[in-house]
Amino acid sequence: MSGMRPTGKLHLGHLLGVLENWKKLQSNYECFFMIADWHALTTGYRKTKEIPENIREMLLDWLACGIDPEQSTIYLQSHVPEIAELHLILSMIIPVAWLERVPSYKDQIQELGQDIATYGFLGYPMLQTADILAMKGQAVPVGQDQLPHLELAREIVRRFHHIFGKEIFPEPEAILSEAPFVPGIDGRKMSKSYNNSIYISDSPDEIREKMKQTITDPEKIHKNDPGHPDICNIFFYHRFFSPKELVDTVNRTCRSGELGCVADKKQLADVLIEKLAPIREKRKKLATDHSLIEGILQKGAKKARNTAQTVLAEIKDSMVR
Repeated sequence: MSGMRPTGKLHLGHLLGVLENWKKLQSNYECFFMIADWHALTTGYRKTKEIPENIREMLLDWLACGIDPEQSTIYLQSHVPEIAELHLILSMIIPVAWLERVPSYKDQIQELGQDIATYGFLGYPMLQTADILAMKGQAVPVGQDQLPHLELAREIVRRFHHIFGKEIFPEPEAILSEAPFVPGIDGRKMSKSYNNSIYISDSPDEIREKMKQTITDPEKIHKNDPGHPDICNIFFYHRFFSPKELVDTVNRTCRSGELGCVADKKQLADVLIEKLAPIREKRKKLATDHSLIEGILQKGAKKARNTAQTVLAEIKDSMVR
């Protein structure tokens, strides 16, 4: 079980850090992929008008990248009210101190301000736990920054079992991606809020322009200076998108000083444009089907609700015995 907050179009960080992982998992496991619109309210409750369009844009990216509604259950969090009921039940047994010690709580308040210091934001990790437990998620694809939230979920599972004397839930395990950190064009983690993202749906011209702006090896000042690919953002993208022969060539010629950063950026832009072209074309075609999104979410909600209702009945039964 995994999910994303609807923040609009997705970038290469989402593709490498999440969607590639989901694609592999959906072929071998029963997967529940959730659009977390309630979670979006924790920091965006003043911008609710943006959420419907962000849901559409994000789901189009999921589908274009290969997340298959025939293989996976795709649903909107708010379409499954049982998650909210489970969140309420869990809130009765979880100490406030457990939530206050989650690293992201104080970090994000410092970054985003007291405006998000709400009851809902404090309970964000507990709602995440309800998301997972409502589907009896055994494994959760997450990034490094979400590991403390998943460990809290495991503690909540153990506390629930201890209090009510019956084991209902598996303790969810983390599945980390091969790219838990994807740098943006400025070297920081790729993020919409930093305005440093290369979007999956970017046009060729947009990709070329962003490549020109991308920070490279700070020690390679002149074209013929020996480079250090291991610390270069351009080489990071090469490793995930370029053919092995090109990766090896870039590695060798950058270190020797034969390859300059401008030329390297141009060839990487060509690679990204070619790699993203099928996704961009598929997305464009999907966007013309105006009933597609609604149909997928209705079908997904039906299955997700059936699963959550069964789990909730089991929970209530264990609580009254």
